[in-house]
Amino acid sequence: MFSDCERINKINFIYYNTSYIINMKHMLYDCKNLNNIDLSSFDTKNVTDMSWMFYNCENLNNVDLTSFDTQNVTNMNNMFCGCKNLNNLDLSSFDSRNVTNINNMFRGCKKLNNLDLSSFETKNVTNMNSMFFECPVSLYQSNKSKFKNFKKEELI
Repeated sequence: MFSDCERINKINFIYYNTSYIINMKHMLYDCKNLNNIDLSSFDTKNVTDMSWMFYNCENLNNVDLTSFDTQNVTNMNNMFCGCKNLNNLDLSSFDSRNVTNINNMFRGCKKLNNLDLSSFETKNVTNMNSMFFECPVSLYQSNKSKFKNFKKEELI
């Protein structure tokens, strides 16, 4: 949708009808200067793929996804990869029971200090390699109970 829009720093999605979208892959891919985004009007109930959604949004520091309905999503790989200035992320509302791929999900989120995965379910995940690679060690430490079936070396 806005892939490679490197100069955009703000997008207003209030008038977008997203209720029929099933694939949000690469939606904001490489929007390096994006720093202000309101996705509260997004209807994501039919989305199955959110991979690479915010990939390399280097200047994004906070995004509110609490209104996202993720019950049908199966792929979240690289979703926030390269968001090096992201520092707060609340995914407590994410229903991840159908997700199978979270490979590199937070890779390179070097400033991500607050990550809420309290309702994150990983029992169907088959790939979560490097999920926390190049992230503060505290992210893995504070969420490691969610990833019992995987070795620490696979995640960081």
